[in-house]
Amino acid sequence: MDNQKHKLATRLIHAGVEPDPTTGAIMTPIYQTSTYVQEAPGVHKGYEYARTQNPTRAVLQNALANIENGKYGLCFGSGMAATDAVAKLLMPGDEVIVANDLYGGTYRIFTKVFANYGIKFHFIDMSNPENIRGYINDHTKMIWAETPTNPLLNIVDIEACGTIAKEHGLILVVDNTFASPYLQNPLDWGADIVLHSATKYLGGHSDVVHGALIMNSAELEEKLRFIQNSCGAVPGPHDVWLVLRGIKTLHVRMQRHCENGRTVAEFLRAHPKVDKVYWTGFEDHPNHQVAKKQMRDFGGMLSFTLKDDSIDAANDVLRKTQLFSLAESLGGVESLIGHPATMTHGSIPREQRIANGLSDSLIRLSVGIEDIDDLIADLKQAIG
Repeated sequence: MDNQKHKLATRLIHAGVEPDPTTGAIMTPIYQTSTYVQEAPGVHKGYEYARTQNPTRAVLQNALANIENGKYGLCFGSGMAATDAVAKLLMPGDEVIVANDLYGGTYRIFTKVFANYGIKFHFIDMSNPENIRGYINDHTKMIWAETPTNPLLNIVDIEACGTIAKEHGLILVVDNTFASPYLQNPLDWGADIVLHSATKYLGGHSDVVHGALIMNSAELEEKLRFIQNSCGAVPGPHDVWLVLRGIKTLHVRMQRHCENGRTVAEFLRAHPKVDKVYWTGFEDHPNHQVAKKQMRDFGGMLSFTLKDDSIDAANDVLRKTQLFSLAESLGGVESLIGHPATMTHGSIPREQRIANGLSDSLIRLSVGIEDIDDLIADLKQAIG
């Protein structure tokens, strides 16, 4: 399907999907097979072994490329498997500049796994992209950004980072999990690789673990496809099918996530027991104008701190919510509440966590698509 021919809501439903040639099924079948019969050695219909290719996965990869305005998509068994694949583009002695406010699992794999192989990671404040320049040297190979960041919802200027990356021949990777393709398309702003934990908004129903990479470069696609096949962190066809189903409703879900997120953010900002609210839609949010430029709306992710900045105070709120379920993850239709300091970012040392602005009482919300009056009532009774 031509990327320019249809608008995003239409492409989310139709991109990459054709009726099954055998039966005419409108939904892509789940090709639950490990291997494929060949007519003769090396003579086949494009499929040899399911780690390398799977028809269901091929449809999703094409669909993801389409909705991110890219040329190539690759699917993985999880968001961390996708992260692992990108990191395997690096060699011992290479250096990476990374946003210092990022998902704890990404921090963990960089510092506990790939640092052991002689790769150096510089964790810096990317709210001002010019900070990047001071860390670039002959060993630098990659810039790694999340925007909005997890969990402080900081905004990184993708276009400015892309300009710096191109000046120095670096690969710019943007984790687009929090925004989803509905709100933001980093390739349009100069990213080289877009990463998703498709477990989150793309799947949308808290029933699948999945990761994805999207790019325009044939060279990068060839390298990453080799890693995908050689290392084998591929998703099963049923998981692929669940994500394929999920993206068909991404636009209608994200509309409600955005609406509910705005109302919850405004409620929390007015609450006497709440100190700070981190949500990219506030006009006084740092880099709000950048967010307006590169995003279509501001999403359903937000975090807040309490005036009683203690883990005990946060735990008291976490125990009392009823509709906001205490759980890891985000981006599902149901609302979730979490405590980054002890959950998603528990692997980051406290001293570094506090220095990065992630305080003891910080609570992260993934605002779902329930009735907004019920969500506000739940937070009201929980916070007190």
